[in-house]
This record gives sequence, C-alpha cells and structure tokens, in this order.
Amino acid sequence: MKRFLCLFAFAMMFMMNFSCSRNEIVSENPFFEPQWDTPYGAPPFDRIRTEHFQPAFEQGMSLHNEEIERIVNSEERPTFENTILAYDNSGEMLWRVVTVFGMLSAADTDEQMQGLSAEIYPALAAHSDAILMNDKLFERVKRVYESRDAEGLVGDEKRLTEKIYNDFVRSGALLSPEDKTSLQQINERLSVLGVDFGRNLLAETNAYQLFLKHEDVENLPSAVQESAAAEAKAAGHQGEYLFTLHKPSMLPLLTYCENRELREQIYKAYLKRGNNDNENDNKAIISEMVSLRCKKAKLLGYDSYAHYVTADEMAQKPEAVYELLEGVWTPALAQAKAELALMMPLFKRDNSMDATFESWDWWYYAEKLRERDFDLEEEQVREYLSLDNAKNGIFFLANRLFGITIRPLRAPMYHKDCEVYEVLDGDDTPLGALYFDFHPRASKQGGAWCGTYVDQSYKDGKRVPPVVSIVCNFTPAVGNSPALLSIDEVETLFHEFGHALHNLFADVKYRGLAGVEGDFVELPSQIMENWAFSEPMLKQYAVHYQTSAVMPDDMISKIRKSATFNEGFNTTELLAAALSDFDIHAVENPEKVDVVEFEHKSLVGNRGLIPQIEPRYHYTYFSHIFDGGYSAGYYFYIWAEVLDKDAFQAFVESGDLFDRATAERLRGEILSKGGSRDGMDMYRAFRGAEPDKTAMLVARGLMQKEVAEEESGSKQTIVRVDTREQARQRAERSRQEREAARAAEAQADSIKVNEGIE
Repeated sequence: MKRFLCLFAFAMMFMMNFSCSRNEIVSENPFFEPQWDTPYGAPPFDRIRTEHFQPAFEQGMSLHNEEIERIVNSEERPTFENTILAYDNSGEMLWRVVTVFGMLSAADTDEQMQGLSAEIYPALAAHSDAILMNDKLFERVKRVYESRDAEGLVGDEKRLTEKIYNDFVRSGALLSPEDKTSLQQINERLSVLGVDFGRNLLAETNAYQLFLKHEDVENLPSAVQESAAAEAKAAGHQGEYLFTLHKPSMLPLLTYCENRELREQIYKAYLKRGNNDNENDNKAIISEMVSLRCKKAKLLGYDSYAHYVTADEMAQKPEAVYELLEGVWTPALAQAKAELALMMPLFKRDNSMDATFESWDWWYYAEKLRERDFDLEEEQVREYLSLDNAKNGIFFLANRLFGITIRPLRAPMYHKDCEVYEVLDGDDTPLGALYFDFHPRASKQGGAWCGTYVDQSYKDGKRVPPVVSIVCNFTPAVGNSPALLSIDEVETLFHEFGHALHNLFADVKYRGLAGVEGDFVELPSQIMENWAFSEPMLKQYAVHYQTSAVMPDDMISKIRKSATFNEGFNTTELLAAALSDFDIHAVENPEKVDVVEFEHKSLVGNRGLIPQIEPRYHYTYFSHIFDGGYSAGYYFYIWAEVLDKDAFQAFVESGDLFDRATAERLRGEILSKGGSRDGMDMYRAFRGAEPDKTAMLVARGLMQKEVAEEESGSKQTIVRVDTREQARQRAERSRQEREAARAAEAQADSIKVNEGIE
C-alpha cells in the first residue's frame, strides 16, 4: 500500500453502525493520543477496538488534508524544505492508523473488520488520488524537481525529490482532467475488488473440513494424527480427525496418506478455491481487475500493466522478466519430468497398469522416493526442528553475523498466541521490537509475511526504532509435544526473519526513501534461507525435542545430499505461477478474460506444463497478485533468488559462513539503506560485481558446476544441464552405492558379533 494514502470522511449513516457514540469513541480512542506509552511505541492492542478505526481514519484524513493545504497555499518559493520535506512528513497520524489496521486485518480479522475494510480501502484509494492529482501541489513538486541541480540538491535530498516526482507522474499528475477522473474511478474500483477477492478466499479456505475415521489415518505419522485429532476435537468431533485447506494440515495428508481418493479430494478442494461458481467465486473479480489494470496502464502511457510495473523495478521492462523466467523454465521442466520418471515405478507398483499419475500423487511418491534414494524421512527430521529450536537458531545466527541480541519483551499483544522480543545492537542501542505470530487460525490469512506496526523513522534528529511483526501459519504443537516444523517451514522462518532484519536495521532519514524495488525486496529475506540447513547451523539449533541430542552427522549429510531433491517440481510450480501472473498482466487489450482458459493456454498450451504439476497458485486463489501487492510481480522471488544465491557466495568465498566483515558489509550496503539508492547500485556495492544466475541454477539442482584448469592456468566454469536419462542413471547409481554400503555395514556388524561370541 502506498505510504501517502488517506481517507475521505465517511457518511453519517456509516458512523451510526457503531455501538458507541462518536464522543465516547473519540475520548477513549488510542489513535487520538500523540504517542503511545508502550515499549518501543508499540500499538496498545489491549485498548484498541475495531470501532476506533473509522473515527481515527476520519481524523487522520482531516489532519493530512490540512497539511497538504498548507503546502499548496504557501506563498514562499517552492524549496526542498517547504515542499518535498513537508510532503514527506505529512499524514503521520493517518499512516499510523493505516499501518495498524492493515496488519491486524490480515493477522486477526473478523466480520466487522472485513466490513470495515470494504469501506476504508476504496476511500483510501480515492483520497490518495486526490492528493497525487492535485495540480497545485504537483506544480510545486515539479518546480523543485526541475531545479534540483541548480539548487544543489545531492544525496538523499535529491533522491527523495526524484522519487516523489516520479510517484506523482506514475499516479496520473500529468493526465488531463478527464483522464484523471477515469483513473480515480479505476483505482477506487480496484480497491473494492481486492477486498472482495480476499474475503472470498478466506471464506473458501475456512469452509472446507475433511473429517476422517481412525482407519483412514492409521498409517499417517503419529504427530499428524495427533494434530488432526486435536483439530477435530476443537471442532466438536471428538474421536475423529480433521484436515483443512491450511497447508500445515493439508500437506501432511498429501504426503503420507495411502488412500489416493482422500488425497484427490482435499487437493481438488484446495485447487478449486474461488472457482466453485458460488457466492465466493473470484473469476469475475479477476477478469474485471485485469481489465482495469490494463486501462490504468494505458491511461498512464504504457503498453500493458506489466510494462507499468516493471518500469519502476530493477527489471525495467517485461523482456528482462521473460528472459529470466523462460530461461529457467526449460531446465526446470526437464528436471521435473525426470523426477516424475523416477517416481513412476513406485506408482505402478501401487496402482493398476492403466492408472494415471495425477497432481495429488506427487507429494506422496516424492516422499517415497526421498525415503528410498536418500534414506531420509521428513518426520524424523521434524523431531530435531522444534519451533523453539528453529527460533533460537535464527537468534544465534543474527548474533553471530551482526552481533545483535534478541530478548523477551513485555508489551501489549493483539492475540494470546503472539510472542514479543526487543532487538539490541552490539552496543545495546535499541534496534526495535519484534512480534511473532506462528500458527494458523480462522481469523488469519494463509501464508507467511513480515510487516511493521511502527516504521523506522527520524524525529527531532533521533532514530525512531521500528516495531516489526512476523506472521506465519506453521504446524502447531499437539498435546505434550512442541510444534515440530517441516523443512519448508524452517526455511520460511529464516526467510521472514530476513525481512525483519531488513526493517530492524533500516536507518533512513526520510520516509519516502524507506521502500526498495519490488524485485529487490526479497533479497534480504531469501539470503537468510541459505544458512538454515548449513551444517554449522544445524549443529547449533537442530536438537531432538525429547532427548536433546544434536542432529547426527549422517542425518545432516542426508539433508545436504538431498538439498536439490524435487527441485524440478518446486521450481516449475513457482515459475508457472510467476509466468501466469506476468502473462495476464502483459496482455494489451484484456476486455473480458476467461481466466481459467487463459491460464491453461499460458501454461499448458504455450509452455507444455505437464498435468502432474499444478502452478503454485491458480488465479482464483492467487492472493499475492489480486489482493497482496504483487500484481505482475510474482517474478520478484526468482529475480531476487539470482541476487541472494550470488550474494551468499561472498560468505562462502570468505571461508567462514559467519564472517562478520562480510555481514557488516551486507548490513551497511543493503540492509540499512532502505531505498536511498537503486537496488542494483546497492548490490554492486556489496558484491563488487554484477549478479550471476549460475549460483541460483546450481542451488536448485538445474545445473552442475565443474571447475577445470585451462591450459593457461585460469579457471573456467562449465555448466551442464542433465537430461532426464542422465538424471535417472545418476539417481540409480547413487541408490546402488547406498545399498552396497548398507550391505557392507551389515557384513561388518555380523563379523563383529561372531568375534564377540568366539
């Protein structure tokens, strides 16, 4: 959401929906307090009620309007201080309300919050447009922008001026009055549709419940059974087992359930969310949103919405995005087909010869293959990956790399499941507060994210520390056992913690320089994933939740050897989502799109996606791009992975994964800078070179890197992409070697036993 959003006053009829009178609400409304007397100025969640938001938005809008009017009506010559800086500082109260409401409505919503969202977000969009299309305000901004060199603006002041000017232009400041009106109508309608999309998706996800009997789950791991039994009991079905469409519940069923019909039932329900031709159907919403986004881009002078988005990102143009995505798609799909070929004998063993391998079979047979080829069961690995262990691991990593300390903090919480910590720099200077909210519930959106309740800023020359929140949907604790995480969940925790560090280390003078390019924003998060399953980190935090034994070397070795296992599938489903997102936003005249047909043509017809793999998100539940701010931007993840894997090589090359000098350079050149420089400039300053995608391809198992000495003595990097047959042969050789090793070990043990008897 744009920083300078605000709200028109609501009608009196809307205000009458609240149970308290206006005077009562205002007198006790925490948002009317100039500051909060809480640790780190965190929101006083214990005092904030839903009915406080509407009058707070109204007051914040009014104050923001007054601040804008003072800038516009100033008789002084436009300068950086009286125009650019004044604009950057405006709307402080409103932004505080927007931030808290936005975070809470995603993490702990209810029907009242959802209804309020439907009223607030269109009004926010309308008022943002009113400011950004204010001719008199833009004229002052433009005069400062055009004289920036003559006035001697440099550094942050010059960059802030250029960014604010660009924001106005991209928001329609140069349009005719008629086109401005059209753009305002489009923006307001888009905000309504986005709220509707999110509400429908949450309703569809929460509506599905699959209750099973003991005979249906008796072959599932005990931890999965216990979790499902606890869910059923909470739903009033004592003695049964409940599975839902939340991934911590669904994925274990897909992975371990022998009953193929049950796997099919739950996965089809997951895939059909928003596409059931009912009151929660999202197809018409998506079609309208895509059309409106294209019209918006055309009004602003771009060929498509994809052109509009990329023009303000590192990619700069759609061609650069397609070059990356298509370049990785080919080897990824080839590798996925090779993985399917390896699973087929296992599938044929369990099913009739004429049975067809389907998408709901992939997790089940991938796990069987992992067990066979790597002698590794994820349920055994989970026993070493308790949530507390993983959390302590990221705290340890942060201390080793950056010298910071993270310790518990007593502060208001918005839900009983939250945890709160304070983060101190190496010299005990406060860096900020950090909230964690780990487990799924009906009031929370799916997925995982990191955001702020209080942004880092400067006030009276002093840094104001941020209040940051990490929200996840991890497997919860069951009975006397702690929450035991999957490998994917651990990587997600490290990922979101990277976002948190980006916020906590931020040291930016101006609010308008806080944000970075969308395709750069995932670098700080994804680079942290590289440590998650490195051997020194596992030795530090991977401790058995019952015995306290450190993860054994052979398990660590198996994890490392299987690091690229199933990566053809993982990469293909990710790229499928990124390509479908970009394709639908690159269309130049999408008046009315059949979204199901368009998606199928994009992925299957044009690129040959095999039916055994579904895209990570189908349009009808693709929250990232229809109510999450990543429209024409889901490619951000793979783009940033090129950066993060190459950047991590700086630590590898140092000879120490915890090298403090390299970490301080990462912090100084990237994590603390916000958007004060272009992303590529920051990257080059850290790495000393352009990013190279080789490390990403190797990390995903799509290429093998061999270093050979040339006759001249220099080193040359040779990259090979395995064919399906080569991959099959390599896996078979590996399996035979393991079986031979196990036979040798058994023979040696037999000799030892016999020697002992003698």
